[in-house]
Amino acid sequence: MRQSKSVVVAVDDDRRVRESIQSVLESAGYETEVYASAETLFDSGCVARAACVVADVKLPGLDGIELQRRIRLQLPDMPVIFITAHDDDDIRQQALRGGAVAFMVKPFDAGELLERIDAVLKAA
Repeated sequence: MRQSKSVVVAVDDDRRVRESIQSVLESAGYETEVYASAETLFDSGCVARAACVVADVKLPGLDGIELQRRIRLQLPDMPVIFITAHDDDDIRQQALRGGAVAFMVKPFDAGELLERIDAVLKAA
């Protein structure tokens, strides 16, 4: 059973991707908050309430790797899942070394994303 009170945060500069992630997560029972940039996420104060963060690697301003680094400074155990159109092995390795629990390529598989989120939330 999904934890309906778990806030899953999605950060992507593409409105359609944000809406798609939000739709998938909300249809699965997750409370979801979406942001167009890392800066708007940090300004919102939502990171402290998040159970998991799903983020693009390429973001305007602070990129996804820097987003992950800053989250880890505040909340070392926060699961971060990357979804990106840029399947770059160096960035993938950097993200995974930084603690990312998954690195998925767009277009992402909704079922796989939900499986990953379910797994990290059950492990928490």
